[in-house]
Amino acid sequence: MKLLSYVLIYRRLLLVVSTLLFLLPLPIILHAKEAQCAYILFVVAIFWLTEALPLSITALLPGLMFPMLGIMPSNKVASAYFKDFHLLLIGVICLATSIEKWNLHKRIALRMVMMVGVNPAWLTLGFMSSTAFLSMWLSNTSTAAMVMPIVEAVAQQIIKAEAEVETIQMTSFSGSTNHGLEIDESVNGHETSERKEKTRPVLGNSNDAGTVPNKMELEKNSVTGATYRTKKDHMMCKLMCLCIAYSSTIGGLTTITGTSTNLIFAEHFNMRYPDCHCINFGSWFMFSFPAALIILLLSWVWLHWLFLGFNYKEMFKCGKNKTVKETACAEVIKQEYQKLGPIRYQEIVTLVLFVVMALLWFSRDPGFVSGWSVLFSKYPGFVTDSTVALIVGLLFFLIPAKKLTKTTSTGETVAFDYSPLITWKEFQSFMPWDIAILVGGGFALADGCEESGLSKWIGDKLSPLGSLPLWLIVLISSLIVTSLTEVASNPATITLLLPILSPLAEAIQVNPLYILIPTTLCTSFAFLLPVANPPNAIVYSYGHLKVIDMVKAGLGVNIVGVAVVMLGMSTWIVPMFDLYTYPSWAPPISNMTMP
Repeated sequence: MKLLSYVLIYRRLLLVVSTLLFLLPLPIILHAKEAQCAYILFVVAIFWLTEALPLSITALLPGLMFPMLGIMPSNKVASAYFKDFHLLLIGVICLATSIEKWNLHKRIALRMVMMVGVNPAWLTLGFMSSTAFLSMWLSNTSTAAMVMPIVEAVAQQIIKAEAEVETIQMTSFSGSTNHGLEIDESVNGHETSERKEKTRPVLGNSNDAGTVPNKMELEKNSVTGATYRTKKDHMMCKLMCLCIAYSSTIGGLTTITGTSTNLIFAEHFNMRYPDCHCINFGSWFMFSFPAALIILLLSWVWLHWLFLGFNYKEMFKCGKNKTVKETACAEVIKQEYQKLGPIRYQEIVTLVLFVVMALLWFSRDPGFVSGWSVLFSKYPGFVTDSTVALIVGLLFFLIPAKKLTKTTSTGETVAFDYSPLITWKEFQSFMPWDIAILVGGGFALADGCEESGLSKWIGDKLSPLGSLPLWLIVLISSLIVTSLTEVASNPATITLLLPILSPLAEAIQVNPLYILIPTTLCTSFAFLLPVANPPNAIVYSYGHLKVIDMVKAGLGVNIVGVAVVMLGMSTWIVPMFDLYTYPSWAPPISNMTMP
């Protein structure tokens, strides 16, 4: 037992050492460059999947092992760790820093929910829409972390309002005065002491006996320990939590900058196929937005049916008065919005820069018309989306946010400097350096596979797959990625598979986009487990969910996501990139081993 306890304590160290030693015969017995690169690839893959080392530290291993095994010189490996992707990421993080610093993200989310209304079904869709929109521009993690406290407050206020209604009904039946008007006043008036406790589920009381015959069946919040008043209240909390987790992931699908997997794909694709200028911000949005929109709507229907049922009459009721629950819910959202005060100068400037960045991205090279990139036609391909991101990003450090003042010896207050929209320290706190290193390691790994000939060897061995129907190949790769990303990080999964799937597409003479696009999108479908991605973990931490709840709900969303991606690959995405034709920008067929 003592030996077992030591093994458990030092399991990561043992895993690292045993992996290195167990795979060592591969480069020793087979002296080919391909075998040496495969050794590094297997080591990195195992460390990424098991997280025996931090992901970003594992990403540095190619920089150590490629020069030692004679695959690539150190200076060439080092150049792979900083690419055009990193410049784009820096510009986007500048925008995200300013948005979150000045609370523009919260104002956008609350305003969108207020526009949708307070009917429970439409309220859920409103939260999902606003979360997905924010996730297009901010990280999925920060979006979920920002929206969840608002959602929790709204959910608990609905529960409190329902409890108050039932209390009034019970007192009116016993001959007491009906305090319905007082309830309305409390809803529309100042914040009550009950509202200050809105983050805790309401405990059951004696008046709930008629609603819940057996209170022993009611579950408790795993964090606060409070008992849910009714099963319906518990189901509503589960629904709202999962809506935020899933919509923050779905929203990230729609833009290249929405999630790190999209950025990794774009950089890998543009490096491997430099003659193809078809993947940019505008083209990505054109094919991914319809898919994300369909997935979002179907996920909303699935989750609502799973936890609350689907009452069409209740959803589409028109001209009816709001219930006390809906009034209370609307009041919470309104109060949260009013706390922000009138829109400030800093928010307006950030919003303007946000719109300018998006417009410049869309109009650079939209495809159906000439974009502003023709102004630099003398240097084709020099100006990219990262150029736009850097221009706008620099403005956040230049535009004044407020004046800095000091008091002189005479007691006079004078301005001596100004503070920009964001500072370098604020930017550093938001910059995901671990992701930057992880992506750099992926690029180095891909370069090593290409340099050693491992990519070509893999492609040759996979060429018999060309006998399978193309849709089946895409479906198999999508399902493999969707399963793998549940237990491994999304960036590590896509970084590991891109160097394998690209030569596969070339070997079977298929447009690489036909396999790489669905694979990239499916890498984000990590919906089953709390540890699958950060948004899942954030909503799980509120204590409303069990793992089985996420598995049941996530399985349905996974099926919906893969089905919609497959539909897109056979309909609207095909003509955008001429997917049924092997492109001229890919390696010539004559240079590849025929299946």
